[in-house]
Amino acid sequence: MLKVGLLIALASALTMNLAFFFKFRGAQAAPRVDLRHPLTSAIALWRSRWFAIGMVVGLVAWGMHVAALTIAPLSLVQAVVASGVALVAVMADKIFGLKVGARQWWGLGLTALGLALLALTMPRSVGHYATYSAAQMAIFEAVLLAVGVVLIVGPRAAGARSEHHGIALAAAAGIMFGACNVSVKALTGTLPDAGLLGLISAPGAVALVASVGAFYASARSLQLGEAVAVIGITGTASSITCVAGGILVFGDPMPGDLFGMLVQGLAFVLVIVASALIPSPRAAHQPA
Repeated sequence: MLKVGLLIALASALTMNLAFFFKFRGAQAAPRVDLRHPLTSAIALWRSRWFAIGMVVGLVAWGMHVAALTIAPLSLVQAVVASGVALVAVMADKIFGLKVGARQWWGLGLTALGLALLALTMPRSVGHYATYSAAQMAIFEAVLLAVGVVLIVGPRAAGARSEHHGIALAAAAGIMFGACNVSVKALTGTLPDAGLLGLISAPGAVALVASVGAFYASARSLQLGEAVAVIGITGTASSITCVAGGILVFGDPMPGDLFGMLVQGLAFVLVIVASALIPSPRAAHQPA
């Protein structure tokens, strides 16, 4: 069953990347996302056939990810899903015909390596449900949402170039996706006892707000940025946010030996360096 779970996790990573490329194609054809008219923008995005297909494919990928977690250890699933970041370049080049520069190949490869090392060196958590401190959860989620808002508003207010704003929006979308995942993990500890009424709670509200914010930030980033850079940054920011949430909110154990701590330190350095390599020096759109 373990091998089946890991195969499902790999399929989930591939499917999620595919969903992002579909949404990229649809977002490019849709009218400009305008947060002053959120409902109109959302309707226009869903009317774009490829964006709608991407959303449906993304939902399937999320379902496979949940299925993988039910039959395989979380650390191993995270390690396999991390490979999806490197596969962004392969899919962009071989399937969608997008040009991928050498530095982007290196950036995505180092990111996947760093995330995999980070996941594999995390000691396995104990307990079936997620326990957490409400105060720690509130502070962590508030910081994430604040950072997301700054990344959405800051570059535009500062007059940054559109491709730079696209990268910032991609990071904001990834952070908000991560915030949503952290909230969903918290809900797994309350839903078994509270039932569907457990959704009417602080984590449920944060998950809703974060997912809505991620939807708009991700769509706009796909309109402004280059596909490979935007998709890679979104996935990286989401993964790092989830790892941080596990440690800071749910008390996931850190490595107890010096070697494990050094490997995790190297993993974080790899991800930071790689994130600087992923954006292309010349962010020119290419048709999907």
